[in-house]
Amino acid sequence: MLKKIGLLFAAVLTINSLFAVKPQFVHAASALPTISSSPSPIPSPQPTSVPTPVLRADLTQKSEETSGHLERLLEEQVLGPVWPVNPLKYAIRASIASGVPANTIVLLLLLPVIAFVIAASRHIVGLRGFGIFLPAALSVVFVALGPIIGIGLFLLIVLLSTTTRLALRKFKIQLQYLPRMALILWSVVVGVLGMLFLSPFLGGFVFGNISIFPVLILALLAEDFTKTQIGKSAKTAINLTTETLILALMSYILLTLKTIQEFALLNPEVLLLLTAAGDVLLGRYIGLRLRELWRFRKLFKN
Repeated sequence: MLKKIGLLFAAVLTINSLFAVKPQFVHAASALPTISSSPSPIPSPQPTSVPTPVLRADLTQKSEETSGHLERLLEEQVLGPVWPVNPLKYAIRASIASGVPANTIVLLLLLPVIAFVIAASRHIVGLRGFGIFLPAALSVVFVALGPIIGIGLFLLIVLLSTTTRLALRKFKIQLQYLPRMALILWSVVVGVLGMLFLSPFLGGFVFGNISIFPVLILALLAEDFTKTQIGKSAKTAINLTTETLILALMSYILLTLKTIQEFALLNPEVLLLLTAAGDVLLGRYIGLRLRELWRFRKLFKN
């Protein structure tokens, strides 16, 4: 388990270093040394350069960094007649003009693509995970919080839910399934509240942007982890949870690629038709998965 968590965190750090926005620095022009023909008896004070960090753009929130760029792309695009190839483009422009954020439309357009990627990972590669909805929702959580904070919060929620379940077993408190899950959710809420209460002592830097939506999604993942751990085994629960996090990280990369965001917004008809065709073709695939080919590679050689 520790080995898998370590490998997963190494992958997350690599992804975060590749996709994180680097801080920009503002330098004053007068800070550079100049050569003067006549010496000055009193040197003028030189202003110091103050680094100005640029915050990571959150695609789930409406801001100038997210919606402004996408709306400018729509303004620059030249459209033809509405029918037969541009109905969604005109509908998107009308929705944005009425107040719908452009980043929300992009996320909705990319959700079917993410579902296709997750389904392909299951049927072709062999990654199982907890269905399709949960990895897709978890990828949106990573977009909102960042993968490192998202995985750290998830590990905290899993620890709280597992500790509560073990405590109920140790003290031999017999509860029905739904009241037991309600008590586990209670412990998760108390633990997350305690973490938020510690935020002022940490400068509000780590936990200052956590909302209720990511906590609910991560609680759903913790619930599936607990159900699998009770019904099957801890090893199976850890494997499924690790594969779910891998699928969510793959989807997170897809959501944060500006090229795909721009293509989805400028060509929604093409994107949706290609995704639907890909789902149909994927559903007709009945071959072996890549993990099965690797697992039985010695048998195939013989």
